Amino acid sequence: MDCIQTIDSTQALFLPIGASVSLLVMFFFFDSVQVVFTICTAVLATIAFAFLLLPMCQYLTRPCSPQNKISFGCCGRFTLAELLSFSLSVLLVLIWVLTGHWLLMDALAMGLCVAMIAFVRLPSLKVSCLLLSGLLIYDVFWVFFSAYIFNSNVMVKVATQPAENPIDVLSRKLHLGPGMGRDVPRLSLPGKLVFPSSTGSHFSMLGIGDIVMPGLLLCFVLRYDNYKKQANGEVPGPGNMPGRMQRVSYFHCTLIGYFVGLLTATVASRIHRAAQPALLYLVPFTLLPLLTMAYLKGDLRRMWSEPFHTKSSSSRFLEV
Repeated sequence: MDCIQTIDSTQALFLPIGASVSLLVMFFFFDSVQVVFTICTAVLATIAFAFLLLPMCQYLTRPCSPQNKISFGCCGRFTLAELLSFSLSVLLVLIWVLTGHWLLMDALAMGLCVAMIAFVRLPSLKVSCLLLSGLLIYDVFWVFFSAYIFNSNVMVKVATQPAENPIDVLSRKLHLGPGMGRDVPRLSLPGKLVFPSSTGSHFSMLGIGDIVMPGLLLCFVLRYDNYKKQANGEVPGPGNMPGRMQRVSYFHCTLIGYFVGLLTATVASRIHRAAQPALLYLVPFTLLPLLTMAYLKGDLRRMWSEPFHTKSSSSRFLEV
């Protein structure tokens, strides 16, 4: 993919700062920017979910349609599968705007997660550690300590504050009558996944950053596993681990760490009955086992600072 963005060390360091500025803008000026932010989020969610649906649409349209592109003038040329995926995505977003249902919001949030993981790369373990450590500090500060400065939990307020529905705003601007936009709900934006409790009395939340950032790390280690397998011909490399442990992949180690970290964050949230910064648990449970295994396998130096390059013939294994 030519449009893949690789994060470098400078971007990794400044990303938490940029995220903090964005969070403060949403905290102080939410009433002023909520409609614009909602529309931008809906557009991004439409594009992301269309990308998520595209493989399924390609499979469905393959028997009945050639892959010829249809011209739309200055808008470009698109295949039938691309048009179908985009149409379904637009329909889903419109239903979400009209109903505000949490399941549709979760679907759009998952589309955003998949798109970000697909188009962003971490080139090395060094950049991964810089990015995740910075975001860990960002998450902990804004969840635990922002209330001491701003007299409110900035992260929780921004994450839970619903936005005005654009249809309601439009009906008021055009003076279409008080009943035109009255039935549309305020929208909880798809910057998170929500899960209803067993009683339905409240929702648990998981920010998409808590999915995307560890997901980028998982993609990095999966690519490294494939890189090492091809470079070594599946022969265990030097290290201080027995042969059986040498066969444990970095991907499975990190994935298990993510699961344990997420479980720990959930338990901590239930025990303390308060919002928890998920990265406080996810980062140590993913990075520490990964660093330990890389050291014991003798791969730490290579993973830390040497971006790996793969042959185009193996790209289908590495583009994750």
